[in-house]
Amino acid sequence: MSQTKTKSTTDPLWTRDYIFLCVANFMMCLAFYLLVPTLPFYLRDAFGADKAVIGLVLSCYTIAVLAVRPFSGYIADTFQRKPVYLIAYYLFVAIFCGYLLAGTLTMLIIIRIAHGLAFGMITTTSNTLVVDVLPSSRRGEGLGYYGVVNNLSMSIGPMIGLFLVEVGSFDLIFISSIVAGVIGMVFATMAKVPPKVPNTINNVLSVDRFFLVKGIKACCTLLLLAIPYGMTTSFIAMYAKELGMTTNTGLFFTVMAAGLIVSRIGSGKRVDRGLVTEVIRQGIVIALAGIVAEALLGVAAGVDIRLGYAVYYLAAFLVGFGYGTMFPAYNTLFINLAPNGRRATASATYLTGWDVGIGLGMLFGGKVAEMWGLQMVYILDVVLAAVAFVWFVAVAAPHFNRNKLR
Repeated sequence: MSQTKTKSTTDPLWTRDYIFLCVANFMMCLAFYLLVPTLPFYLRDAFGADKAVIGLVLSCYTIAVLAVRPFSGYIADTFQRKPVYLIAYYLFVAIFCGYLLAGTLTMLIIIRIAHGLAFGMITTTSNTLVVDVLPSSRRGEGLGYYGVVNNLSMSIGPMIGLFLVEVGSFDLIFISSIVAGVIGMVFATMAKVPPKVPNTINNVLSVDRFFLVKGIKACCTLLLLAIPYGMTTSFIAMYAKELGMTTNTGLFFTVMAAGLIVSRIGSGKRVDRGLVTEVIRQGIVIALAGIVAEALLGVAAGVDIRLGYAVYYLAAFLVGFGYGTMFPAYNTLFINLAPNGRRATASATYLTGWDVGIGLGMLFGGKVAEMWGLQMVYILDVVLAAVAFVWFVAVAAPHFNRNKLR
């Protein structure tokens, strides 16, 4: 045991190549998040699109990401990952030029679909490359810090994008995304990664070549947990305003990002000590507490608006902290269920479960809110998160412990 601990503390984490991959990922995500809050305004102002059309254009991107995920894992496990990663990165950056040239809504939809395909490929391969360059003894910690990079870009990107809309033009946003992407591309090119482990399993095409079958039980839990996350990010600010909380509701996402960042710093180290399922259980419980706070927001605001704000920001931090605790552990769980030659497929399965859940949360959250009101959205979230906890404890965790490879 002492030898393991000594090794885990001496294995280098902040290597040149790990830092380069983190910077490349940050710039890629920054380029992406510059468009997230601004593209709906661009569609409205430049093309006169209504809300239904805007939703269609935005959903094309998500559908394209989901469509390419299983194939991206297969490709990255079949060929050397670094060239696949770079090709996807180059395409991702080049497609930003299309926004400057698109003259019709149809052309923009085609560009969004192409962008979604590139984004799905690059996120799968980049996640796998980080696993490849990390020492196995510090993988959970490394994935935790890598997640912090994503959270930082998620916090900074929309803010910069909205600022550029106010002081400049939509073209300035697209150019800024290109510049950010080019900078990231330089770091991605300079990063050196070990050769892909030869795939010793049967290469006959089957479902398991595109989706990690052993990860299905864990994927079900992740999907159930992603639905409340999608509902929260889509409707919580609107719900707060309905309750009369009209000041600084956008700070919810800043506080949530703080919770995500703080939690990831410590949870990864615990994962490296072998506490994968324990960390996930604790993360679910903390996130569930935050979701319960969201469900009680209407009651709190009805008693006193100041109490409502307190519950609002408490929910933001707990949701961020809970999900941030889970992410490195869940990523490690899928990696540990797969042979080294199937890491990309494991990453694709992990990301697919999350993406599908987020999409369902956005879709059904709106329908539930329309029929029964926004409070029912968060009551439903409590039920889903509770079911996810029971499923994980009773089914997914025991299955992982029986089938993990490392």
